[in-house]
Amino acid sequence: MPAKKPRETAEPVGLKEVIEFFSDEEKCFEYAVRYRWPNGDIACPRCGSMTVYFVKSVKRWKCAEEHPQRQFSVKVGTLMEDSPLPLSKWFACMWLLGNCKNGVSSYEIARDLDVTQKSAWFMLQRIRLAMGEHETLDPMTGEVEADETFIGGLARNMHKHKRAEKITSRGASGKAIVFGLLSRKTKKVRVKHVTDRQRVTLHSEIKANVAPGSSLYTDDWFPYRQLEGFEHDFVNHAEQYVNGAVHTNGMENFWSLLKRAIKGTYVSVEPFHLFRYLDEQAFRYNERKNEEGDFGRFETIAKNIGGKRLTYKHLIAQDAPKVEAPTAPAPH
Repeated sequence: MPAKKPRETAEPVGLKEVIEFFSDEEKCFEYAVRYRWPNGDIACPRCGSMTVYFVKSVKRWKCAEEHPQRQFSVKVGTLMEDSPLPLSKWFACMWLLGNCKNGVSSYEIARDLDVTQKSAWFMLQRIRLAMGEHETLDPMTGEVEADETFIGGLARNMHKHKRAEKITSRGASGKAIVFGLLSRKTKKVRVKHVTDRQRVTLHSEIKANVAPGSSLYTDDWFPYRQLEGFEHDFVNHAEQYVNGAVHTNGMENFWSLLKRAIKGTYVSVEPFHLFRYLDEQAFRYNERKNEEGDFGRFETIAKNIGGKRLTYKHLIAQDAPKVEAPTAPAPH
């Protein structure tokens, strides 16, 4: 039996090693500082001053400038701000969400990391924000597939009254619509929750994300017609699914992964949170060939948590402006 090839890196591989690797809070702190300030220039997140000094006893920095809240931790100015949970649990959660192919539920995170389900759900939603904004979105070029799908419960699984309320016409009635683009050149996707799949909506999304002159492949849905500025060709799925290079099989593959995660792991997703789950699945798909493997995906998330904030009130829309109902006119 050939000898096992020695590992070239000291980074952890697999969840067991991750738990052991980040069980030391001192090591977690060192990694968090590296991800927060990769160039080593630590600045006050409140005033931007570079004149700060480290208070070792509390693992905080203090700004030399005079202003409120001069002390700050490595979490301030990141998605982890105001979180009482230790860095070890945050890093484990990032690893799980970034590397579990079908996603990971808040109940599983709560059991594995010994936190409440509410805290686990809040952690996951904040991490999804980092997963959705991790790269510059240049226009897609070359061959691009475009397709749309419907996300929602099956009519046969609904209660009779709920089915009568939601299903008013075709089977797609009452479901959320998701539009997607896949670049065959980069093997990456972009997906977005849209209000409809009419010509104006689809054309605007394509023109905003695909460079003019690119080859665009779709199905025969009529709003894709009359699309100017692209080499457009389509396939009629009633007759065939592939006609040479003309097909949307790449996007269909992504839709199957997305629906497997939503139906199998998350079961029910509210439409106003759907874009977060789309960002999550698109991240894992686009990073599936990361050269550093699982740890590379984890680091991509960890390096992107700075400069973002998501409060619980905003997440559940409690900080939205109140709209008072109009008062009824006084009777004459």
